[in-house]
Amino acid sequence: MAIQPLNKAHSTLYGQIYADAFNGAPWYDHWQVADAIIHVEELIHTPTVYGLEYVANGEVAGFILGSSMLFSYGRVFEINDLAIAPAYQHQGIGRALLEQCLADLKKQGIVGVHLITQSEGALPAFYSKYGFTKENVVMLMGKSFK
Repeated sequence: MAIQPLNKAHSTLYGQIYADAFNGAPWYDHWQVADAIIHVEELIHTPTVYGLEYVANGEVAGFILGSSMLFSYGRVFEINDLAIAPAYQHQGIGRALLEQCLADLKKQGIVGVHLITQSEGALPAFYSKYGFTKENVVMLMGKSFK
């Protein structure tokens, strides 16, 4: 097992893992693999992209991916995706990827990290273990065109 830098050549693998992970619990999304690959490739081509992959048994078992943006108070990173292949879930891979990512971002001088996750269930508790808190100053707003 090894954590290594994002490999842009693995975008198809990442897309497959993303679709498999997010189509299951707790999200139950309806990703088509082709769309998930596009999603990942769009992120990978962001100029400030940063990510890691976890390799277990010779295959990519999961990844973390995001990008940073400069604000008046410093550069902030947004974790866009943390996805673990279903066969490798609940083995500490998400924890390992998140811990390594946060350590790397701190070394890079990033002043903060944001992410979007479910408001209830196991995920807020998971992220709170690593110092993430619910924002009280800003909120996510959305508008649908459907």
